[in-house]
Amino acid sequence: MKAIIAVLLISASIAVSFAAETNVATASPSIAKDSRCFEMRTYYAMPGKLEALNARFRDHTCGLFKKHGMENIGYWIPTDADKGASNKLVYIIAHKSREEAKKSWASFVADPDWKKAHKESEVNGKLVEKIESVFLSATDYSPVK
Repeated sequence: MKAIIAVLLISASIAVSFAAETNVATASPSIAKDSRCFEMRTYYAMPGKLEALNARFRDHTCGLFKKHGMENIGYWIPTDADKGASNKLVYIIAHKSREEAKKSWASFVADPDWKKAHKESEVNGKLVEKIESVFLSATDYSPVK
Protein backbone atom coordinates (compact mmCIF):
# COMPACT_ATOMS: atom_id res chain seq x y z
CA MET A 1 0.00 0.00 0.00
CA LYS A 2 2.87 2.40 0.84
CA ALA A 3 4.36 1.79 -2.61
CA ILE A 4 1.05 2.59 -4.31
CA ILE A 5 0.73 5.79 -2.28
CA ALA A 6 4.30 6.75 -3.17
CA VAL A 7 3.67 6.17 -6.89
CA LEU A 8 0.47 8.20 -6.64
CA LEU A 9 2.35 11.02 -4.90
CA ILE A 10 5.03 11.02 -7.59
CA SER A 11 2.34 11.00 -10.28
CA ALA A 12 0.53 13.88 -8.58
CA SER A 13 3.80 15.81 -8.30
CA ILE A 14 4.40 15.34 -12.00
CA ALA A 15 0.85 16.42 -12.86
CA VAL A 16 1.12 19.53 -10.68
CA SER A 17 4.47 20.30 -12.26
CA PHE A 18 2.98 20.14 -15.75
CA ALA A 19 -0.03 22.24 -14.75
CA ALA A 20 2.19 24.88 -13.16
CA GLU A 21 4.66 24.94 -16.03
CA THR A 22 2.29 25.24 -19.00
CA ASN A 23 2.97 28.98 -19.20
CA VAL A 24 5.75 28.72 -21.80
CA ALA A 25 8.24 31.55 -21.72
CA THR A 26 7.18 34.47 -23.84
CA ALA A 27 8.78 34.28 -27.24
CA SER A 28 12.21 35.66 -26.47
CA PRO A 29 14.30 36.23 -29.58
CA SER A 30 17.10 34.41 -27.73
CA ILE A 31 15.28 31.06 -27.60
CA ALA A 32 16.71 28.59 -30.09
CA LYS A 33 14.30 27.87 -32.93
CA ASP A 34 14.85 24.12 -32.83
CA SER A 35 15.08 23.75 -29.05
CA ARG A 36 14.21 20.52 -27.40
CA CYS A 37 12.27 20.82 -24.17
CA PHE A 38 14.70 20.48 -21.27
CA GLU A 39 13.59 19.59 -17.78
CA MET A 40 15.73 20.28 -14.73
CA ARG A 41 14.64 18.28 -11.72
CA THR A 42 15.89 18.51 -8.17
CA TYR A 43 15.28 15.62 -5.80
CA TYR A 44 15.62 16.11 -2.06
CA ALA A 45 16.47 12.73 -0.58
CA MET A 46 15.22 11.61 2.79
CA PRO A 47 17.97 11.73 5.46
CA GLY A 48 20.59 9.08 4.77
CA LYS A 49 18.94 7.96 1.51
CA LEU A 50 20.94 9.83 -1.17
CA GLU A 51 23.11 6.83 -2.10
CA ALA A 52 20.04 4.59 -2.36
CA LEU A 53 18.46 7.21 -4.62
CA ASN A 54 21.64 7.33 -6.74
CA ALA A 55 21.58 3.54 -7.01
CA ARG A 56 17.97 3.60 -8.19
CA PHE A 57 18.82 6.13 -10.90
CA ARG A 58 22.03 4.33 -11.87
CA ASP A 59 20.50 0.85 -11.96
CA HIS A 60 16.96 1.54 -13.20
CA THR A 61 15.65 5.06 -13.73
CA CYS A 62 18.12 6.28 -16.38
CA GLY A 63 17.42 3.26 -18.58
CA LEU A 64 13.69 3.62 -18.10
CA PHE A 65 13.87 7.31 -19.02
CA LYS A 66 15.56 6.33 -22.29
CA LYS A 67 12.97 3.60 -22.87
CA HIS A 68 10.22 6.22 -22.57
CA GLY A 69 11.80 8.75 -24.94
CA MET A 70 13.59 10.96 -22.41
CA GLU A 71 17.21 11.88 -23.13
CA ASN A 72 19.55 11.76 -20.14
CA ILE A 73 21.64 14.95 -20.25
CA GLY A 74 23.41 14.84 -16.87
CA TYR A 75 23.15 14.19 -13.14
CA TRP A 76 24.81 16.19 -10.38
CA ILE A 77 25.21 16.37 -6.61
CA PRO A 78 26.15 19.69 -5.01
CA THR A 79 29.70 19.86 -3.68
CA ASP A 80 28.95 22.19 -0.76
CA ALA A 81 27.31 20.84 2.39
CA ASP A 82 25.16 23.96 2.82
CA LYS A 83 23.88 23.54 -0.76
CA GLY A 84 22.70 19.94 -0.29
CA ALA A 85 25.73 17.67 -0.78
CA SER A 86 24.17 15.09 1.53
CA ASN A 87 20.62 15.03 0.22
CA LYS A 88 20.24 16.66 -3.20
CA LEU A 89 20.31 15.21 -6.70
CA VAL A 90 19.93 17.58 -9.66
CA TYR A 91 19.49 16.31 -13.19
CA ILE A 92 18.49 17.45 -16.64
CA ILE A 93 16.65 15.40 -19.21
CA ALA A 94 15.48 16.44 -22.67
CA HIS A 95 12.18 15.82 -24.39
CA LYS A 96 11.21 16.48 -28.01
CA SER A 97 8.49 18.87 -26.77
CA ARG A 98 6.35 19.65 -23.72
CA GLU A 99 3.62 17.44 -25.15
CA GLU A 100 6.12 14.59 -25.53
CA ALA A 101 7.27 15.21 -21.95
CA LYS A 102 3.73 14.63 -20.72
CA LYS A 103 3.45 11.43 -22.72
CA SER A 104 6.87 10.19 -21.60
CA TRP A 105 6.17 10.81 -17.93
CA ALA A 106 2.76 9.13 -18.17
CA SER A 107 4.23 6.02 -19.77
CA PHE A 108 7.16 6.03 -17.32
CA VAL A 109 5.01 6.05 -14.17
CA ALA A 110 2.76 3.33 -15.63
CA ASP A 111 5.70 1.07 -16.56
CA PRO A 112 5.69 -2.18 -14.54
CA ASP A 113 9.51 -2.14 -14.50
CA TRP A 114 9.44 1.32 -12.84
CA LYS A 115 6.82 0.22 -10.33
CA LYS A 116 8.94 -2.81 -9.42
CA ALA A 117 12.19 -0.81 -9.15
CA HIS A 118 10.44 1.89 -7.11
CA LYS A 119 8.92 -0.63 -4.70
CA GLU A 120 12.14 -2.60 -4.28
CA SER A 121 14.25 0.53 -3.75
CA GLU A 122 11.99 1.70 -0.93
CA VAL A 123 11.84 -1.56 1.00
CA ASN A 124 13.80 0.19 3.80
CA GLY A 125 11.88 3.46 3.59
CA LYS A 126 10.96 6.29 1.30
CA LEU A 127 13.87 7.77 -0.69
CA VAL A 128 12.53 11.14 -1.83
CA GLU A 129 11.15 13.91 0.34
CA LYS A 130 10.47 16.50 -2.36
CA ILE A 131 10.82 17.00 -6.13
CA GLU A 132 11.14 20.29 -7.99
CA SER A 133 10.81 20.54 -11.76
CA VAL A 134 11.59 23.39 -14.14
CA PHE A 135 11.12 23.25 -17.91
CA LEU A 136 13.73 25.10 -19.94
CA SER A 137 14.26 26.21 -23.52
CA ALA A 138 17.77 26.41 -24.95
CA THR A 139 19.04 29.81 -26.01
CA ASP A 140 20.22 30.49 -29.53
CA TYR A 141 23.81 30.56 -28.27
CA SER A 142 23.69 27.22 -26.42
CA PRO A 143 26.11 24.61 -27.73
CA VAL A 144 24.44 22.30 -30.21
CA LYS A 145 24.68 18.56 -29.57
